[in-house]
Amino acid sequence: MDANANANANINAGTDPTTPTVPVDESAPVVVRLSTTIAAPLDRIWRLHTDIDGWADWNPDVTRAALDGPLAPGVAFHWLTHGLDITSTVLQIVPGARIVWGGPAQGIEGVHVWTFVEEADDTVTVRTEESWAGAPVEAAPEELGGLLRQSLEGWLGRLKERAERG
Repeated sequence: MDANANANANINAGTDPTTPTVPVDESAPVVVRLSTTIAAPLDRIWRLHTDIDGWADWNPDVTRAALDGPLAPGVAFHWLTHGLDITSTVLQIVPGARIVWGGPAQGIEGVHVWTFVEEADDTVTVRTEESWAGAPVEAAPEELGGLLRQSLEGWLGRLKERAERG
């Protein structure tokens, strides 16, 4: 089963943490994995990250973002980032621990996984991994992989800065 079919099968998984996780597309030409440690409470970090309508308030790379309903699997959100108008669909959510979304944008099929782990030292490790597939990525994997890495580094840095500021 490909990553999109697997993701679609898991939309009905709701928020059940026992459901198998929705993965990135490991066969995609671009897969970027990054993490950061944030010295802030998990609930603050989770609220910032999952308040999709508020992304533009703290992430200057997001011009606008709007969720179409409650944050739940199968619900879409629309956002403008780096000049790309994107519609993503929430594929999986485990409150306080994991959110996955994906969808097409300009011929690129993306799957984006975020995980949040409380550490013993009162910090939270935030991991992000994203896969990009499609003709534009196949034509320029190094260039687009670099752009994705830069975008995710910025997102993690701004999430850290905002969460630690309180």
